[in-house]
Amino acid sequence: MVAPWTRFYSNSCCLCCHVRTGTILLGVWYLVINAVVLLVLLSALADPDQYHFSSSELGGDFEFMDDANMCIAIAISLLMILICAMATYGAYKQRAAWIIPFFCYQIFDFALNTLVAVTVLVYPNSIQEYIRQLPPNFPYRDDIMSVNPTCLVLIILLFISIILTFKGYLISCVWNCYRYINGRNSSDVLVYVTSNDTTVLLPPCDDAAGNGAAKEPPPPYVSA
Repeated sequence: MVAPWTRFYSNSCCLCCHVRTGTILLGVWYLVINAVVLLVLLSALADPDQYHFSSSELGGDFEFMDDANMCIAIAISLLMILICAMATYGAYKQRAAWIIPFFCYQIFDFALNTLVAVTVLVYPNSIQEYIRQLPPNFPYRDDIMSVNPTCLVLIILLFISIILTFKGYLISCVWNCYRYINGRNSSDVLVYVTSNDTTVLLPPCDDAAGNGAAKEPPPPYVSA
């Protein structure tokens, strides 16, 4: 019997490329983004005055980012670079276990965006409150405040829905790549042949060929 989720399994993804190629490109893309973020954070840590804003500029009594938050952000960026590098290497070398951390990160990110959408849907007034807390010189702050609250909620929900759809598609691509590599590796290890109540375990083709070549030929036949 075939499992229900296998019906949605596919070896191709966007731009008609293989899921393995798509996973490699996705891992490289995330790797470049997190590397750029890490460089910005390191430059901000080396020159704190460049990224320091006064309370009058922010409209509050807090700094843009202190040293503790900077160190946490750098640690998260390093962890993300490691996860993306593992996914890229795992897809390239066809090692399914290396893709699992990146897949878990995608699920976690999808869950957070879904939680944001649910919060906007349940508490629509929270958007107006958040906009009021922005600095007075924030771009288009007054224009956003003048929009009808119902229309603003619908626009934000539509935007989040598009993001969730795109992220869900990327999750399916990585999952299909994991299944493809896992199935390819498992099919090259063992072959099971079942006949009635007897199960025969056959070795891989390479091992069978090697064992057959290692055996000595039978002695020549000598007539009496």
